[in-house]
Amino acid sequence: MPASQSERNLHIGEGFEGPGVNLAHINVLVGPRNGPAGQAFATALATPSAGHAPFVVIAQPGIPTKPLTLYVNKAQIASEFHGNATWGASQAGIAKAVAESLEDGTLPPEAENDWVVVSANWVNPAADDLDAVFRNNYRATRNAIKAAMAGLPSKSDVFAAAREVSNPFYTPRLSRDAL
Repeated sequence: MPASQSERNLHIGEGFEGPGVNLAHINVLVGPRNGPAGQAFATALATPSAGHAPFVVIAQPGIPTKPLTLYVNKAQIASEFHGNATWGASQAGIAKAVAESLEDGTLPPEAENDWVVVSANWVNPAADDLDAVFRNNYRATRNAIKAAMAGLPSKSDVFAAAREVSNPFYTPRLSRDAL
């Protein structure tokens, strides 16, 4: 029998939302501060690298979202607009999604002060619409957290998707028999 939400030490989820240059791809680690998610949070925050400076997500200046959430950018900031899309629109969408996940019970009550979220986020350097970046990051984060907490995708969903594998950057043209 699978462990309940509160008994698991680490929840992992993925969310993908939107078309084109304003799409969002989010990976989350969710769990207790004293477990693997907390270790990942502390390690990432303490060890920035060139072009990647993790930061605590805020709902408003001086008000970090709950549970504390670390933003880890997958793409180096390429321009002033890309910086605004990353540090502004993307962060705001993630803050809203995390807070709502706690408020609506997707995250358990103990997550408020005893858990963390590490969110690795792709914002395309060619992004051109801050509202679309916000909306897509919000939706992708909500989906990633829901998936993480529910242990999704199911094995049958993975097997079905693998039969016709594709993503926005590549769709195989080979038939299954050609492999």
